[in-house]
Amino acid sequence: MNKKLKVALVQAQIPDNTEQSKHLLEQTIRQAAAQNVKLILLPELHNGAYFCQQQALNEFDRAESIPGPTTDWLSALAKQLNIVIVGSVFERRTAGIYHNTGVVLDSDGSLAGIYRKMHIPDDPGFNEKFYFTPGDIGFKPINTSVGRLGLLVCWDQWYPEAARLMALAGAEILLYPTAIGWDPADDQAEKDRQLDAWQTVQRGHAVANGLPVLSCNRTGFEASPEGALNHTGGIDFWGGSFITGPQGEFLAKAEVQPELLIAELDLAHSENVRRIWPFFRDRRIDEYGDLTKRFID
Repeated sequence: MNKKLKVALVQAQIPDNTEQSKHLLEQTIRQAAAQNVKLILLPELHNGAYFCQQQALNEFDRAESIPGPTTDWLSALAKQLNIVIVGSVFERRTAGIYHNTGVVLDSDGSLAGIYRKMHIPDDPGFNEKFYFTPGDIGFKPINTSVGRLGLLVCWDQWYPEAARLMALAGAEILLYPTAIGWDPADDQAEKDRQLDAWQTVQRGHAVANGLPVLSCNRTGFEASPEGALNHTGGIDFWGGSFITGPQGEFLAKAEVQPELLIAELDLAHSENVRRIWPFFRDRRIDEYGDLTKRFID
């Protein structure tokens, strides 16, 4: 089987202006399409600043419906360029229910599916529980013209259960739109440990499931809004976006600067890897019941 797929990540420093961010991202999407990319992943909450640094009611004004302005914009681009686009929306489901939602626009412009972020962090500078209701769709891959996409979002990337469930449901690629960075007060050794851990855990998902992983982060410093209730001066998004194959091997890796990251996936390789490392065959599903417990006392 020969199944090659050219993919791209847009690692960008996102301005706090929706039209400016759309213009920036659209230019980069067009660059990718001109290089025969067929699947492109954007960072988490790419329509403006990472607003979760503070708890402020007016930030809910950023939310929009699905379908809505962002999916309409991405749909038109996907159809025009014949490319699958994976984006991110602050979704207003109804008054009082908002989600951090990944959206997939197929190459014909149709909305192939959505994924609502399941794991919601609540840490200094990352006040996401104030804004987002946990997802209720579950871990279901999204069928597209380029394959079945296991779309997860940021904090989800630390949980092996999420990646495993996507893989068990038939995902062919794991994708993580992300907004993660350092507290500027951290020393360099702590920064290095955090970045290494972030890349390592996701590479582990690739290995454990025999699937390629695409992880696309924001980059650049975003100051903490005045009056924000956290100890940080802002978040220094570390970039570091990457693409791995099914053995966790780096196919492409970004540094800190904005970058269009491109690689070619060999989806047939996943089949071969699973033959030599048959983790699914040897799983002791009869002994895993305690995984549904919070803690084993």
